[in-house]
Amino acid sequence: MSSVRFTVTPTKAEDLPGLSDTSPDISSRPSAHVRFGSRESVNRSDPVSEGSAGGTTFGGMGGNETPDRSSIDQGEGNSKISSVYINNSHGMDDDEFFDRNLALFEEEMDTRPKVSSLLSRLANYTNLTQGAKEHEEAESIGEKKKASKSPQMGTFMGVYLPCLQNIFGVILFLRLTWVVGTAGVLQALCIVFICCCCTLLTAISMSAIATNGVVPAGGSYFMISRSLGPEFGGAVGICFYLGTTFAGAMYILGAIEILLMYIVPQAEIFKGGGAAMLNNMRVYGSICLLLMSLLVFVGVKYVNKLASIFLACVIVSIVSIYIGAFVSAFHEHKFTVCMLGNRTITSHDQCNKTVPVGIKDTTGNFDSNFTLGYENSTAGPVVPTAAPAVEQTTLLWEEFCHSPELNATCDEYFTANNFTEIKGIPGLASGIISENLWSSYISKGEVLEKSSLSSSHSSPPASPPHPYVFADITTSFTLLVGIFFPSVTGIMAGSNRSGDLKDAQRSIPIGTILAILTTSFVYLSSVVLFGACIDGVVLRDKFGESVDGTLVVGTLAWPSPWVIVIGSFFSTCGAGLQSLTGAPRLLQAIAKDNIIPFLRVFGHGKANGEPTWALLLTALIAELGILIASLDLVAPILTMFFLMCYLFVNLACALQTLLRTPNWRPRFSYYHWTLSFLGMIICLALMFISSWYYAIVAMVIAGMIYKYIEYHGAEKEWGDGIRGLSLSAARYALLRLEEGPPHTKNWRPQLLVLLKLDEDAHVKSPRLLTFASQLKAGKGLTIVGTVVSGNFLQTYGEALAAEQTLKHLMEKERVKGFVQCIVAQKPREGISHMIQSSGLGGMKPNTVVMGWPHTWRQSEDPQAWKTFINTVRVTTAAHLALLVPKNISLFPSNSEPPTDGYIDVWWIVHDGGMLMLLPFLLRQHKVWRKCGMRIFTVAQMEDNSIQMKKDLATFLYHLRIEAEVEVVEMHNSDISAYTYERTLMMEQRSQMLRQMRLSKSDREKERVRWSFDDAQLVKDRNSMLRLTSIGSDDEDDTDGGERERPVSSSSEHHRRVQMTWTKEKTAQYRAAHSGCSTPEGFRDMLSIRPDHSNVRRMHTAVKLNEVIVNKSHDARLVLLNMPGPPKNTDGDENYMEFLEVLTEGLERVLLVRGGGSEVITIYS
Repeated sequence: MSSVRFTVTPTKAEDLPGLSDTSPDISSRPSAHVRFGSRESVNRSDPVSEGSAGGTTFGGMGGNETPDRSSIDQGEGNSKISSVYINNSHGMDDDEFFDRNLALFEEEMDTRPKVSSLLSRLANYTNLTQGAKEHEEAESIGEKKKASKSPQMGTFMGVYLPCLQNIFGVILFLRLTWVVGTAGVLQALCIVFICCCCTLLTAISMSAIATNGVVPAGGSYFMISRSLGPEFGGAVGICFYLGTTFAGAMYILGAIEILLMYIVPQAEIFKGGGAAMLNNMRVYGSICLLLMSLLVFVGVKYVNKLASIFLACVIVSIVSIYIGAFVSAFHEHKFTVCMLGNRTITSHDQCNKTVPVGIKDTTGNFDSNFTLGYENSTAGPVVPTAAPAVEQTTLLWEEFCHSPELNATCDEYFTANNFTEIKGIPGLASGIISENLWSSYISKGEVLEKSSLSSSHSSPPASPPHPYVFADITTSFTLLVGIFFPSVTGIMAGSNRSGDLKDAQRSIPIGTILAILTTSFVYLSSVVLFGACIDGVVLRDKFGESVDGTLVVGTLAWPSPWVIVIGSFFSTCGAGLQSLTGAPRLLQAIAKDNIIPFLRVFGHGKANGEPTWALLLTALIAELGILIASLDLVAPILTMFFLMCYLFVNLACALQTLLRTPNWRPRFSYYHWTLSFLGMIICLALMFISSWYYAIVAMVIAGMIYKYIEYHGAEKEWGDGIRGLSLSAARYALLRLEEGPPHTKNWRPQLLVLLKLDEDAHVKSPRLLTFASQLKAGKGLTIVGTVVSGNFLQTYGEALAAEQTLKHLMEKERVKGFVQCIVAQKPREGISHMIQSSGLGGMKPNTVVMGWPHTWRQSEDPQAWKTFINTVRVTTAAHLALLVPKNISLFPSNSEPPTDGYIDVWWIVHDGGMLMLLPFLLRQHKVWRKCGMRIFTVAQMEDNSIQMKKDLATFLYHLRIEAEVEVVEMHNSDISAYTYERTLMMEQRSQMLRQMRLSKSDREKERVRWSFDDAQLVKDRNSMLRLTSIGSDDEDDTDGGERERPVSSSSEHHRRVQMTWTKEKTAQYRAAHSGCSTPEGFRDMLSIRPDHSNVRRMHTAVKLNEVIVNKSHDARLVLLNMPGPPKNTDGDENYMEFLEVLTEGLERVLLVRGGGSEVITIYS
């Protein structure tokens, strides 16, 4: 980083710093001229110069020093200069400052670097290449590493030629003539045009993506994954890898086909056609694959050195085709085709039935050019009567007649038709293109026929033993599309080499599109030249059987067919090597991204980075393609994978364009989303046109990989377009939801679960989240919230830790939702803020789930139950439903097996139908699935209980809810002594807590004393009721969402029973404590009388509790209306006591308070 050199030029000599200790303020001095220079240009030991101009130069400061010192301390040859004009009273060394001009931002320099620093780092950024340059350097063990040079490759060498080499391949030389002959010139042009349009549109989309930033190693995989996300990226990356691997197999099969059929046919191990030829392909293909894999393993630099040779072979071969086509217009080619009638015959030396051995003319010479014929298609030859003749049958006669004798019985078609010879290469000026315009699709086993020749059609179809040229495969337009498409792939070669390019964002679009236009021109012109120069039967002769076993495209080549044969063989081998080199690196890039866990092993390799394990897997998959042994069957497979890759490249470009993400700023501006969609549609259409079942298989493979990554892969945030699409869709949906409140039929619990963390940031009641997951059964919104006490600026780290804790718990419980952690000074305020602010738009919580404060009686801090009651009030004010599970630790976990039982609903007041809906939702979960549902309602004396039961059953029938119905009659009764005593006990405790101001030890003694008295009163209660609050000793405080305060170690750990005083007990207490020094208010407490309204409320709670315990003591869960808190806050503690009494003796209770709106309806 360059620093600053200050050169100050004062106008007066006496103003020189360091010459006077009593210098005036700098503001009173004349203006000084300041020059800024580079600090590296000045030596630290430079003295202060005093020139004739009176200039003083502050030089020689290294590191981060600044010229602030006026006194010149001579020491060790260094000049140290300070300024007397700056008050450095803070004792800070000015070396800590980066730049005096940026002093305002000096505190942010650690996290926000200067622009100069950022730009220098970006300028030094080097991009790893997808090619093998770095691997070649790593292989040169022992060689001194050279200084890295900046990429110098231009558009032509870096993009254009590599794309040409990857696009031109085996199909051009082995199958294009056959495609033209079978489909006809017009349909062949259509096939080529569609395929080239597909790749051109894909190249436009790819150019836009590639110029929207730097594309490092990974090429197309990197572009798709960073544009569409790890799920799509992984799925399409695997498809592209499989396509590249099967392309290697296809190239190897093409090379072996050229070797065995056109170069050394004698090398066949298995003799014969059909299956024997396939076995030869398998054996030689496997050997070739092994050799190529070893070459790639030994050193990829050898492959790269051979690449230029292979490209030269391709170019020479194509040029020879063009020259041969134009030469054919003036020079007749030697290749002729033997025809029997209109049927094509395999190549023979003699295209005759018989040949003359010796016929003398009138001069006594032998006429060896005399051709025997059959008169009127009879079996005997017609010879001149003037001279005797000697006849001999040909090899064709023997094959059709199974005997060399002239009187042998021959094939009917052979007898009815004559042999003729036609030109295999009529030439450019022959007009043969008029015959080749139209298609000639045939089925497997049919003979190649020339429609312009006459023939006897009454004969039976040809049989394989005869020397006809048969079709080896049933042809159709869709089949030809699948076979031809691999010849236009390879357009990604330029983007894969972006690190080698001088200007990648300029070279990639130009080079790739020019390469596609060039290859498209070659393919389209080749289709026309083949149709205009070569006879149709020769074009349809896939293996050149009718032209002496010569490669069909070689018959047109100039000067010799061997130019094409040798050139195509080497270019095919080179393409196979490139595939076996690129595919393992693509797999390695996917594995290193760690989005597919089981592929991690393939991210490793040799010490120099060579993907050894990925190469091994690639060779094994390619061997599967070799075992198929047919180029025509392998080509559609890789067509599917490449088309799927191109489809998603177009989708990525279209999505980014339509979403208009701020980061979408491609330098290549000649793109449009309609072009990308058109390319995507063409890719999809070509997939199903070429092979619909292969297309389905490819989609299923991609879909399985997508879902695997979604559920088991590592989560990656790459700023992809799918996330952007999700944001746009979420925004649209939220705006739609804002239009009005949800209809009753669409109501579902959107939960806000309030959890509490202890001092170690552990969740106190994780079963609350378990219950929430069971309730929503994977549907609806879930927000898990907690409150951290303190100041946000100081406890931000603690809040992040709490958030991570909640996220881990949600993952453990498999709850999909969001976490909200609020920092507040007071927990109740934090909960209030959370209830008000949670959610967004129409996706706001409508139900709050919070735990019951089990130890509210024993807690020294009344904030526990006050926070609980405050939360109840806040949810009521916000019109939210409230669910309070009591004894939550006894609720079943998600892993428990389902058990039989009942979910009892005590419907006392109508709350919008929450009590009806919640059991139905719970029973959707496997834990509660086997539970039945019972609904109890309470009838007073004036109610008709029989009619109520009928009406309730009808109501449930219309709600489509199956449940048992029971109406419980509650008779009016006097308030019992127990109720009175319980109320008195409650008020005495309230009075005690208000008036007592004892020390910690005295309060603890008093608590033990009260507990002892409570235990003595158990005997006064009917033994039929369970009076203990089951599980109350398992929890320490409320689960209302705030962080717990430290709990005293003297908290009680036994079950407590709340009873009231009897007159006898009161007298005994007064007698025993008459001499104690009790506070005055405490003495008055013993003489108070309970409030009448509290007595009535306690009476209701006791009576309801008796009925509920009697009916639902064996229920797995009891749902109960939760009464609202009193409007007067003075009775808050009494409210807690009422709820305790109401739920005593019940194992699992869910207190439900509706939000004021209907949540269930009988209408459809």
